[in-house]
Amino acid sequence: MILITTAGNVGSEAARLLVERHVPVRVLVRDSGKAKALADAGAQIAVGDLEVPESIDEAMAGVSAVVLVSPGIPAQELNVVASAARAGVEHVVKATNKASADSPIARRRGQTEIEAGLAASGLPHTLLRSNAYMQNTLALAPVIAKTSSFGSSAGKGLVGMVDARDVGAVAAEIAASPGGHSGKTYWLSGPELISNYDVAAVLSELLGRTVTYREISFDENKNAMINAGVPEAIAEQNAQAFSLTAQGDAEWVSEDVHSILGRPASSYQQFATDYASAFS
Repeated sequence: MILITTAGNVGSEAARLLVERHVPVRVLVRDSGKAKALADAGAQIAVGDLEVPESIDEAMAGVSAVVLVSPGIPAQELNVVASAARAGVEHVVKATNKASADSPIARRRGQTEIEAGLAASGLPHTLLRSNAYMQNTLALAPVIAKTSSFGSSAGKGLVGMVDARDVGAVAAEIAASPGGHSGKTYWLSGPELISNYDVAAVLSELLGRTVTYREISFDENKNAMINAGVPEAIAEQNAQAFSLTAQGDAEWVSEDVHSILGRPASSYQQFATDYASAFS
């Protein structure tokens, strides 16, 4: 049995693929109603809370591997690590990012704390360091659909954007067959470096109308997200990440998706085609 700790973009895809491979999979969620599609596909659904160790322990029963993917809150993920250690789990696949103890971005510092706790637990594990998710651009879809434009403090920064579905596929592959992956760190990206100008060009061609990208300031970006309903603390961290992107922080690609899955990583063109209705 493989346990996946949330049903977000990465977790849902990992669960879907494992079910397709007839690998027993259980997904831990707070609201079973939001995991109906996974349940209908054949995944087990465990209702619990990452803040409640007892509920994690219940979900951990009979589990051999864990795909640890969540909002990256240290206390929550360390609860999962502790539960996995108590249960004698054989492998943990940890979804993470470009973590750093001295990062200006709180969630990256939090990931460093989680990774340290995972290392200290002695559990065999694999780290998946992902570049920015292509799915993040879906947050811009409503404004693009309405105004055919979007802005960001990422400037002209280049990003090796990765499809979260590819990250889920890598997580599923390693969780199902962890041999040889213990102690490894994989850097997951798309096949090429692109900027928001490239995103606008792809969407323009796909939608048959001109989509424009505007370079805006940190404060403008942060306030736009707050006005769109993003909590202030998250908006601050997102704007920080975009500003680092402008400085080259995300300007990297790797072949790790290809080497693990045996196929090329998905392009932004493919992603945008799959989600065209959202931008329309």
